[in-house]
Amino acid sequence: MTNKIFISIASYCDDMLEFTIKSAYKSAKNKDNIIFGIVDQNYVSNREHIKSFEFSNQIRYCHIFPDDSLGVSWARHLAFSLYDNEDYFLQIDSHTYFENNWDENLINQYHTLLKKSINPIISTYPPGFSIETDNKIVCNRQSNKYILVLKPKKEAIIDKDNLVLQFRGKYEISNEPILGYHLAAGFLFTKGNFIEEVPYDPYLYFHGEEQSLAIRSYTKGWDIFHPKWVPLYHLYKKSEQKYQSHHWSGEITKKRDFEWIYLQKRAKNRIKKLILGELNSSIYGLGDRRTIQDYINFSGIDYFNFSINDSA
Repeated sequence: MTNKIFISIASYCDDMLEFTIKSAYKSAKNKDNIIFGIVDQNYVSNREHIKSFEFSNQIRYCHIFPDDSLGVSWARHLAFSLYDNEDYFLQIDSHTYFENNWDENLINQYHTLLKKSINPIISTYPPGFSIETDNKIVCNRQSNKYILVLKPKKEAIIDKDNLVLQFRGKYEISNEPILGYHLAAGFLFTKGNFIEEVPYDPYLYFHGEEQSLAIRSYTKGWDIFHPKWVPLYHLYKKSEQKYQSHHWSGEITKKRDFEWIYLQKRAKNRIKKLILGELNSSIYGLGDRRTIQDYINFSGIDYFNFSINDSA
């Protein structure tokens, strides 16, 4: 094993992409082991600019015009196609800041979890960071005492027409990583063959992509763990801030073959088909290591009786 890490980044009109790439590379302990798979949905290609990076030979780059994009799940599906048998897989958003030696940290955490599972996944919502007026990076430091566990939002409701849920982070006290039933698409670390066993469904849109990954990975025999420490940080949008790097933002959606409202409706139906087992003949269906009922019993989310256990 060479300990190479494939970093999947799907970026949409995000001026933080270069910052993220360079932060990941410069902060890695073993820089030669970092491989990037980037899908850059932007009006201008950054291919020539990326060629000027000293580590450009470690970057696989795909440029897509925003007019042609079908959303984040579709873009992450493309990013998966840039994988080339690297040992580990890390998926992040294109506005991420890394701690020093983050690569060694995640690999060590992964190997510790192998004592608990043969297929561990490390995932949760990353802590945030901000950039001050003097370009100083300020990180929201974590506490070793608490672990961020992902659970359905308190107001979440499912019914026969809508099985898509939104999730929240809840801090819990624990000395060990906590076994979970949901994951965060903005921070997901595991071994590389996850990409081949649980491929991204390009027919999803935004809400539902994490549900699909979590349910399919669980039924295929993977285990999600919420870690005690996340060695990277996410630039979260402020509540009053307008954000143009969402696929549905602006007038561009009207220029596309599929408007976002249709893509969202299609994705909602896709999740329903997944849970009902109607996708099992495809690579985007449920696994055969555990059943959907096993997932329901474990998570407390009953997709057939449309109820969510209070402990979920």
